[in-house]
Amino acid sequence: MKSKNETCDQKLKSDVKKEIKILIFGLIGALIMAVNIKSFVHAGGLYPGGFNGVTLLLQSIFENFFGITLPFTPISLILNAVPVAVSFLAIGKRFTVNTTVIIVATSIFTDIVPAIPITHDILLISIFGGIVNGIAVSLCLIGGTSTGGTDFIAVFFMEKKNTDVFNYILLGNAIVLIIAGILFGWDKALYSIIFQFTSTQMIHLLYQTHNKVTLFVVTDHPERVYEIIREVTHHSATELTATGMYSQQERGIIYSIVSRTEAKVVIRQVLESDPHAFVNVVKTDMFTGRFYMDDIH
Repeated sequence: MKSKNETCDQKLKSDVKKEIKILIFGLIGALIMAVNIKSFVHAGGLYPGGFNGVTLLLQSIFENFFGITLPFTPISLILNAVPVAVSFLAIGKRFTVNTTVIIVATSIFTDIVPAIPITHDILLISIFGGIVNGIAVSLCLIGGTSTGGTDFIAVFFMEKKNTDVFNYILLGNAIVLIIAGILFGWDKALYSIIFQFTSTQMIHLLYQTHNKVTLFVVTDHPERVYEIIREVTHHSATELTATGMYSQQERGIIYSIVSRTEAKVVIRQVLESDPHAFVNVVKTDMFTGRFYMDDIH
């Protein structure tokens, strides 16, 4: 039997590991995004989605029409101020603070990373720049944070409403592209659509949290299984009591809905903890009710 101090120590170590993971994934994603902006986006004169695209558009407007060169960081931080405040109230304090760190890091990296164009072929820039951007965003989301701006909206709907809205955000970015097209030419705006579409598809490929499955775990150690599910997914579970018809022995059934990627980790750890457990995974297309993550608050 573990003492209360041992349990607290384990929880503290788990929280520290989680925060380190968030920071590492987020900073790598921020650096990749900054390099992408300086190497691909600037070279092609493109306008990526979200507030980064708005920031770049404002930089172009001030530089071309007023002869003023604005740094990336202050514009990005001002634009993200409102979403950060809303996220703090609607999504969670921990998630918002971590995302704010990534927003600041991305802005600073973008200002200090040297511009090294890899290619000047605008079609290649649109495709591969979009792929790299999707990888950067996905790294942040997988780590447990985001790149800010419209990602706050995406995370809110995924975690609170279990709805994937990345394609709707892509449509919302059309406003920025229309302005860019009117001011700087429609070719750049149309190539930016390719960039954003490629980025969105890359996020769908790498980030699978919105794809849910239902786990039914028949076990003699339901508490142990629940702790694994809680540790891996930060979601709760429901315990049912059942009787094995062949053995006539009473067993527990743990029922929980998790993401497809989380399910693989949970199943592996459950079978390591209880080799005699029986696990059934069912594809889940729709569900309603309270389904919030406890680690983003």
